This record gives sequence, C-alpha cells and structure tokens, in this order.
Amino acid sequence: MTVVKTNMNRRTFLKASALAGGGLMLSFSWLAGCKPEEVEKLGMPDEWFELNAYIKIGENGAISLMSPNPEFGSNVKTSMPMILADELDVDWENVMVEQADFFPERFERQFTGGSQGIRQGWKPLRTAGATARLMLIHAAAKTWEVSASEITTENGMLIHSLSGSKAGYGEMASAAATLEVPEEVTLKEIKDFSIIGTSRGNVDIKKILTGKPLFAMDHKKDGMLIAMIVHPPAFGMKLKALDESSVKSMSGIKDVFSFEVHKEGYEQNAFDTTTHPELVAIVGNSTWEVMQAKRALKVEWEKAPEREFVMEGWGGNKSTVKVPAGLESTEKHLASMQESSRKPANVLRKDGNPEVAFKNASKILERTYTAPFLAHNCMEPVNCFAHVMEGKAEIYGPTQAPEFIANTLAARLGIPKENIQINLARMGGGFGQRAYAHHMVEAAVISQKVGAPIKMIYTREDDMTYGIYRPTYIATYRAALDEDNNLIGLHVNAGGIPETPISPNRFPAGAVDNYLAEGWEIESNITVGAFRAPGSNFIAGAEQSFLDELAEEMGKDPIGFRLELLERVKNKPVGTNNHYDPDRYAGVLKLVREKSNWGNAVPGLHRGVSAYFCHNSYVAQVLDLKMEGNRPVVENVYAAVDCGIVINPDAASNMGEGAIVDGIGNAFFGELPFEDGVPQKSNFNTYKMIRMSEAPKHIEVHFVQNEHDPTGLGEPLFPPIFAAVANALYKATGTRYYDQPFSKGLENEMIRM
Repeated sequence: MTVVKTNMNRRTFLKASALAGGGLMLSFSWLAGCKPEEVEKLGMPDEWFELNAYIKIGENGAISLMSPNPEFGSNVKTSMPMILADELDVDWENVMVEQADFFPERFERQFTGGSQGIRQGWKPLRTAGATARLMLIHAAAKTWEVSASEITTENGMLIHSLSGSKAGYGEMASAAATLEVPEEVTLKEIKDFSIIGTSRGNVDIKKILTGKPLFAMDHKKDGMLIAMIVHPPAFGMKLKALDESSVKSMSGIKDVFSFEVHKEGYEQNAFDTTTHPELVAIVGNSTWEVMQAKRALKVEWEKAPEREFVMEGWGGNKSTVKVPAGLESTEKHLASMQESSRKPANVLRKDGNPEVAFKNASKILERTYTAPFLAHNCMEPVNCFAHVMEGKAEIYGPTQAPEFIANTLAARLGIPKENIQINLARMGGGFGQRAYAHHMVEAAVISQKVGAPIKMIYTREDDMTYGIYRPTYIATYRAALDEDNNLIGLHVNAGGIPETPISPNRFPAGAVDNYLAEGWEIESNITVGAFRAPGSNFIAGAEQSFLDELAEEMGKDPIGFRLELLERVKNKPVGTNNHYDPDRYAGVLKLVREKSNWGNAVPGLHRGVSAYFCHNSYVAQVLDLKMEGNRPVVENVYAAVDCGIVINPDAASNMGEGAIVDGIGNAFFGELPFEDGVPQKSNFNTYKMIRMSEAPKHIEVHFVQNEHDPTGLGEPLFPPIFAAVANALYKATGTRYYDQPFSKGLENEMIRM
C-alpha cells in the first residue's frame, strides 16, 4: 500500500482553476476539442465537473482526461491518461482525451524529452486519479450517509454493498467538485491495475488516419500571413547587407526585414540555442509567393567575428559560452579531434592505478571510433503560428519543452509571461530538436513586427542547414591484458565538437580494478543539441564494439564476457559511484540470449550483440544480418528491455521498433559533412535515410516483468543498436567497422574486393 500527499490544498486548487479561466467551474461546459462523435458510448454530457486539473466528469459518466505533455510520437497522449484512468477506476471506453496547453500553474513538468515523461509523471498522475476517486467516494458517502470506507469503485461506479446503493461517477461529480481536496490518498496496489499494463490504441489514431488537423502546419486564422526566414549560407557568417527592394514589389509580398532573435545582453538558457543571431524575414500572402521571393532576394554575407554570451544552465549556474570565428570543415574537425584524443584530458573517473596496469600489461588492445554530425530530419519541418497583439501573445507550434521557452518569449517581446499563451500542437517528430524553440521566438518577433498573425515555415533545406545537430565525436578505448589474458586495465579518452559523450560512472566502470575515463571538448560555431539519447547515441556504439573485440581477443563469448564483468560489479564492485544496477543489466542480457536463441548458429546469418544502460533503463539487443552479394541485409533484431512497469505494451513495442530502425539507418547512412562552414547535404536526395526495404524483416521487443516504477523508453533502445550492427558486420565480412556511417567502410571494402 502506497500513501502519498496530494500537494494540492483547496486554496491552491481554486487559484489554479481561476487562472484557467475563472472560478471553480462546477458547471463546466468545456466543449472545445470534445466533438460528439468522439464520445461513442455515452454521448456528450450537458455539463462537465472538474475534480482537478487533469480530470473532468460529465453528469452522464463521460470522462475527459487531460494529457499534460506534448505529443511527438512517443504516445504519451495515450499512456499518461491511462495512468489517470486506472487510479480513477473508470472504463477506458468512456474516456476521451484532450491535449492540455502550456499551463504551469496547473500541470507539473510539461516536457516531453529525456525519456522522462512517464517516469516523472508516474506519481503525480496516479495521485491525481486517486484523489478524484476519493473525492467521488466522499461525495457518495455524504449523500448516502454511510462511511466512506464501506464504498468501493468499479469501472466508474460507486458501490455500497451493505445497503445496495450504486451510482455512476457522473451522478456524484457535481457534489465531489465542491469538496475539500484530501491531504493524502492511497494508491492502488500494482496487482490491482486494470488499464496500466494493457495495450490501448492511440487516442488520435482516427484523426491521424482521416487527415484531421493535428499539427501547427494545419493551423489557420483569418488574416494570417506566411513568413519564412533567410539565414547565412554557412556557419561562421553573418548578414552584411540586405536589399529589400529586390523582392518587395513581387506579388503577395508584404514585408522584408532583418531582425535579432534575442535582445542584446539577454542571458540564454540551455534550450535557447540560436544558430544565427540575426535573420532575414520575408512575409507574404501565400507559401508559394514567399518562396519565390526567398529565391529572388538579394542579400550579402560576411565572416562573423568571435562572440560570446552568458548561458544559464541547470540549477541556475551561469557560464560564458564562446563561439569561435572561422569557417569549419569536416576534414579539419577530424584532425583536431584526433590531436585532442592523443593528449591527456580532464579526468572524469579514476579507479586503481591504470598507469601501472598499462605499463605492466603483456598485451594492449587499442581502438578508435568516430561519428559525424547528424541532422534530426523530423518529417515535419520547423514551423510555428504566432499572433502577437498589444500586451499579449498566442503561440501555437511544435515544442517538446514549452516551459523552457516561456521566459525567452517574455524577454524578447516585452510582454509579461502570464500574458503569453503557448498552445501545444502534435509534433511530426522531435528527437530532441523540438526542445529548442528558437522557431517560436522567430515567429513571435515577425508577428510583432508586421502586426498580424503569421505562420512561419522552414523549407526542408532551412530545417537541415540551420542546425541543431548531433555533435561529432571520437573515442579511443584501450584495454590492458596480463600474461594470462585477463583484463587488468581499461582506459577511455573521448570528446567531440563541442562536447564529450562520456558518462564515466556507467558500465564498465565498477567492473575493472584499474579504470580511467578522460573527456575533452572543442569549441565550434556549429550549433548542436539533444539528439535521441544525447552522448549515449555514440559512446554506446563505441564501447560495445570495443567490448566485443576485447571478448574475442580474450577468447570469450561476447554475452558471457559482459555477464562476467557484471558479476564482478555485483560481488566485488570497484568504487561506490556506479550508476547502474548490475542485476538488472545482466537480466536483459540473459533475456535477449534466451529470446534470440543465442549460440545456435543459423547458416548464412551473422549475429552481433550489444547492451547499454541510459535514461534509467537497460537494453540488450541481438541483430542478425546476411550478405546479398556485397549488400548487408538486416534480417532480425531481438531486444530485451528493463524499463520497469510498462504502461501500454503494444505502444512500447512500437516505440522500441522505431528506435531500432532509426538507429540502424543512422549507423549505415547518417552523416552531415561541412566544407568551409557549409552543410554539404540539405535534403533527402543527398542525406540518406533508411528505406522500408532496408529495415529489419523481423523485430521482437521483450520486456522484463517487474514492479519497478517506469523509467525511460523513447531513447534507450537507440544507442546500443549501432554496436549490434557493427558487431554483426564484422561476423559477416571479417572487417571491424570503427567509423560511422558504416556504408562508407562497406564501399571501401567492395573496392578492395
């Protein structure tokens, strides 16, 4: 039995309700977004009664649940309400779901990212559902004049067995909404869940399949204009001169101007990443007319000087960020990183005496791994609707993190934050890119300048060449072996442009007596940011590829070798600051070994294994591929996942499959090179994405069954698949692949053959 504090007294609830639109809304007719055809079983109620920010109940028993976090394909809009509905104890068939807009006074952490949505929403959502259920029980107890402890609930019904009294939630909703919010509530036992742990269809699937408006790109408003931006053609350049007259007379063009994204002296936060401080805006009547003007616009660019700005990071810590001058190129990047990787760097963790271990080693295995910049390439290019009026603003667009952009908008527009409404659109992909909401600032500034509602749209070329990218990385691993071929030392030196990917306290830290992790970074004017499983998306592939080769050097089975290391951590760990549970880590390796039938070779199939811990979850994968001529074909992928309680199994499997396919595509093809600051790929004709025919023929995602609270799922299956591909390729070709994308190495192998 779990008893939790509600953290919501009556005064707080009244304040939040008033902010939402005035009063407690006991007779709450909020029909926006709730069309009659959506309530198939009960029909649309005449009145809604709000029990808390997340839950409204109609007098007929219909249930409306708010999904607080933005949706970008991870299915939180279904999974979060499932948590509410289970604790509320209602029939899922009577539930409708609404997307909440940004409202920090009512909802906690409206941020979809870092695979933390379900993990951090788990207790608040359960508490909200349980609180509403208890208020309904108290309302029934008062009405029937019985003890609340004698009342049970089932599928939206209140039941008093001793008297035979029964009532639907709708009958008690009005009375419940007038009661004091209880100070604490008891949550369900896990064994009593009826919705959590079952597969439920995407609540938006009908709208998606029938083409109903869901995205900001679909949004329209009377008087709305179309805007596009023009940015420098290269990183390290800035605006020199703009000839507005070159396009102002073109059909449909309303205005052309340059603008600063942030005001001078503004202290940015970690998600205020701005690639180019000054942009050019073109505003007109239609997308076609603005695109034609964009092509015809005469603008001059020049090299930008070095600049710096103050950034406020997590916990309020401030730092000065330096943006160097110069036009950067991939060839120069690689040379700089190789030079840095050969030097001593910042010691991130040191156990034992690795220097002596390597000095006394009978054999040293050393390998270096690299990965390029990657573009996010969401299917929906960046866009945003903005209507800035006198003293207030309405913003509607794709964002993973509205809470991080609200202060920025207020500072840039000169409008109080409470007068800026950010409405949350469904996103056509995110992968970290949508956490950076510079597009919302740009759209708002343009709307404020022209005095009209606007929809700002990036072309695919804008989206791909503007940033924000996955950093480029390099890592060197060294292993020291004694005369009996035992592992006595491990050293990793890793860095990148502009950050290091190392999490020094993750596996295999804690498993080796003499361990050294060093990290470094190189400044750049190419803007980077979160990319599905930041840092882990590279270092997992490097680490797990090296462990595979090390196992072969030691004459050990790849899975068996990893399990040996984890057994060491369990029984005799090195150090105390190891950020993983060796039993859970070993659990996924054992499960994938079983499910993939590891050890039983299939003629023509070549297997690679990989495992990694990140975002509080554990994943192990086995990948099978075969060679068709000189072309690798991925046949099967088996994944074992420990992410605690799984809310929606089918949706969880779908998310895992998507991460696997995404990772395989990036491992084989992902690459964004630069020459003199210019991205060399700007659309899908040159930036290769995985095709349907290149996806695995068969994927199985298996979940460890336990009662741990839910952890991350959107990202953890992505990082290890890179090494599973590399290790399988080695088995198929006899060649180790150290540099992504692997397609380049395969091409070179074909040439040699």
